[in-house]
Amino acid sequence: MFGKNLFEEVTSKLSETIANSPAKDVEKNVKAMLGSAFNRMDLVTREEFDIQQQVLIKTRTKLVELEARLAKLEAAQNPAAAEDSVVEESAAKVEAAVESVTKADSAE
Repeated sequence: MFGKNLFEEVTSKLSETIANSPAKDVEKNVKAMLGSAFNRMDLVTREEFDIQQQVLIKTRTKLVELEARLAKLEAAQNPAAAEDSVVEESAAKVEAAVESVTKADSAE
């Protein structure tokens, strides 16, 4: 994929090809051009990606918890129309979300 490995590989090949030649200026220009191209791609680092992934997991967990809480409140307000399966389904979602967060935290 794109990233430091590709950039390093290209610069390494260029260095080998034009070693000890007056083409060092060309190498500098190519490095600058490639660096500029990578910057315009708006790529994120792995660390930034992982942080956003954790934020998303926590947000999903909170959403599921709030859905379960809302279902319980609705069931309490209107017991005739409340179904146990809705509450149980919400509780299962909460447990699954918490489990996925726990797995994600332990994977790091």
